Amino acid sequence: MLTVSHTLRLSQQDAHYGGQLVDGARVLALFGDLATELLIRHDGDEGLFRAYESVEFLAPLYAGDFIEVTATISHVGRTSRKMTFVCKKIIQSRPDLSESAAEVLSEHIVTTTAQGTCIVPLDKQRIQHG
Repeated sequence: MLTVSHTLRLSQQDAHYGGQLVDGARVLALFGDLATELLIRHDGDEGLFRAYESVEFLAPLYAGDFIEVTATISHVGRTSRKMTFVCKKIIQSRPDLSESAAEVLSEHIVTTTAQGTCIVPLDKQRIQHG
Protein backbone atom coordinates (compact mmCIF):
# COMPACT_ATOMS: atom_id res chain seq x y z
CA MET A 1 0.00 0.00 0.00
CA LEU A 2 1.01 3.63 -0.48
CA THR A 3 2.91 5.33 2.39
CA VAL A 4 4.15 8.90 2.89
CA SER A 5 6.27 10.41 5.68
CA HIS A 6 7.31 13.86 6.83
CA THR A 7 10.03 14.75 9.34
CA LEU A 8 9.96 18.10 11.14
CA ARG A 9 10.95 19.97 14.27
CA LEU A 10 8.29 21.24 16.64
CA SER A 11 8.90 24.93 17.31
CA GLN A 12 8.22 27.28 20.20
CA GLN A 13 5.07 28.35 18.33
CA ASP A 14 3.79 24.76 18.54
CA ALA A 15 3.98 24.82 22.37
CA HIS A 16 0.50 25.31 23.76
CA TYR A 17 0.71 24.35 27.42
CA GLY A 18 3.06 24.97 30.33
CA GLY A 19 6.48 23.35 30.15
CA GLN A 20 6.57 23.78 26.34
CA LEU A 21 4.09 20.89 25.89
CA VAL A 22 2.71 20.63 22.33
CA ASP A 23 -1.03 20.26 21.81
CA GLY A 24 -2.10 16.89 20.33
CA ALA A 25 -4.12 18.81 17.76
CA ARG A 26 -0.81 19.79 16.12
CA VAL A 27 -0.14 16.13 15.31
CA LEU A 28 -3.69 15.68 13.99
CA ALA A 29 -3.14 18.61 11.64
CA LEU A 30 0.01 16.89 10.36
CA PHE A 31 -1.95 13.65 9.88
CA GLY A 32 -4.42 15.67 7.79
CA ASP A 33 -1.56 16.94 5.61
CA LEU A 34 -0.34 13.37 5.09
CA ALA A 35 -3.85 12.21 4.21
CA THR A 36 -4.08 14.97 1.60
CA GLU A 37 -0.73 13.96 0.10
CA LEU A 38 -1.79 10.29 -0.01
CA LEU A 39 -5.04 11.16 -1.79
CA ILE A 40 -3.25 13.34 -4.33
CA ARG A 41 -0.74 10.59 -5.06
CA HIS A 42 -3.42 7.88 -5.20
CA ASP A 43 -6.32 9.73 -6.88
CA GLY A 44 -5.04 13.04 -8.22
CA ASP A 45 -7.39 14.94 -5.88
CA GLU A 46 -7.20 16.22 -2.31
CA GLY A 47 -10.45 14.50 -1.31
CA LEU A 48 -12.05 15.06 2.09
CA PHE A 49 -11.25 13.71 5.53
CA ARG A 50 -14.45 11.99 6.71
CA ALA A 51 -13.64 10.70 10.20
CA TYR A 52 -11.10 9.39 12.64
CA GLU A 53 -12.10 5.95 13.89
CA SER A 54 -9.47 6.08 16.63
CA VAL A 55 -6.81 8.39 18.00
CA GLU A 56 -4.40 7.55 20.80
CA PHE A 57 -2.00 10.01 22.43
CA LEU A 58 0.69 7.78 23.93
CA ALA A 59 3.56 10.10 24.90
CA PRO A 60 4.07 13.87 25.19
CA LEU A 61 5.77 16.11 22.65
CA TYR A 62 7.63 19.31 23.46
CA ALA A 63 8.94 22.32 21.56
CA GLY A 64 12.32 21.38 20.10
CA ASP A 65 11.47 17.71 19.53
CA PHE A 66 11.89 16.27 16.03
CA ILE A 67 9.14 13.96 14.85
CA GLU A 68 8.46 11.64 11.94
CA VAL A 69 4.81 11.33 10.93
CA THR A 70 3.77 8.53 8.60
CA ALA A 71 0.51 7.61 6.90
CA THR A 72 -0.42 4.53 4.90
CA ILE A 73 -3.49 3.72 2.85
CA SER A 74 -4.63 0.43 4.38
CA HIS A 75 -7.82 -0.15 2.36
CA VAL A 76 -9.28 1.26 -0.86
CA GLY A 77 -13.02 1.24 -1.42
CA ARG A 78 -15.03 2.70 -4.28
CA THR A 79 -14.73 6.24 -2.88
CA SER A 80 -13.30 5.64 0.60
CA ARG A 81 -9.66 5.38 1.57
CA LYS A 82 -8.85 3.97 5.02
CA MET A 83 -5.56 5.15 6.47
CA THR A 84 -3.31 4.46 9.43
CA PHE A 85 -1.18 7.19 11.00
CA VAL A 86 1.83 7.11 13.32
CA CYS A 87 3.85 9.90 14.93
CA LYS A 88 7.27 9.02 16.37
CA LYS A 89 9.63 11.23 18.35
CA ILE A 90 13.09 10.76 16.81
CA ILE A 91 15.07 13.56 18.51
CA GLN A 92 14.27 14.84 21.97
CA SER A 93 15.01 18.30 23.29
CA ARG A 94 16.91 18.29 26.61
CA PRO A 95 16.22 21.62 28.34
CA ASP A 96 17.23 19.93 31.62
CA LEU A 97 20.84 19.96 30.36
CA SER A 98 20.85 23.36 28.61
CA GLU A 99 18.47 25.48 26.57
CA SER A 100 19.96 24.16 23.29
CA ALA A 101 20.67 20.51 24.24
CA ALA A 102 19.03 17.65 22.34
CA GLU A 103 19.65 13.96 21.76
CA VAL A 104 18.98 11.53 18.93
CA LEU A 105 16.84 8.70 20.28
CA SER A 106 18.25 5.24 19.60
CA GLU A 107 14.70 3.91 19.93
CA HIS A 108 11.99 6.14 18.51
CA ILE A 109 9.05 6.89 20.80
CA VAL A 110 5.58 6.37 19.31
CA THR A 111 3.63 9.39 20.55
CA THR A 112 0.40 9.22 18.55
CA THR A 113 -1.46 6.64 16.47
CA ALA A 114 -4.71 6.99 14.56
CA GLN A 115 -6.97 5.39 11.99
CA GLY A 116 -9.14 7.44 9.68
CA THR A 117 -11.22 7.43 6.53
CA CYS A 118 -11.08 9.86 3.63
CA ILE A 119 -13.43 10.17 0.67
CA VAL A 120 -12.66 10.96 -2.97
CA PRO A 121 -15.88 11.30 -5.01
CA LEU A 122 -15.89 9.22 -8.20
CA ASP A 123 -16.00 12.29 -10.45
CA LYS A 124 -12.82 13.64 -8.75
CA GLN A 125 -10.75 10.47 -9.12
CA ARG A 126 -8.30 11.25 -11.93
CA ILE A 127 -5.90 8.30 -11.56
CA GLN A 128 -7.21 4.94 -12.68
CA HIS A 129 -5.99 1.82 -10.87
CA GLY A 130 -5.99 -1.50 -12.67
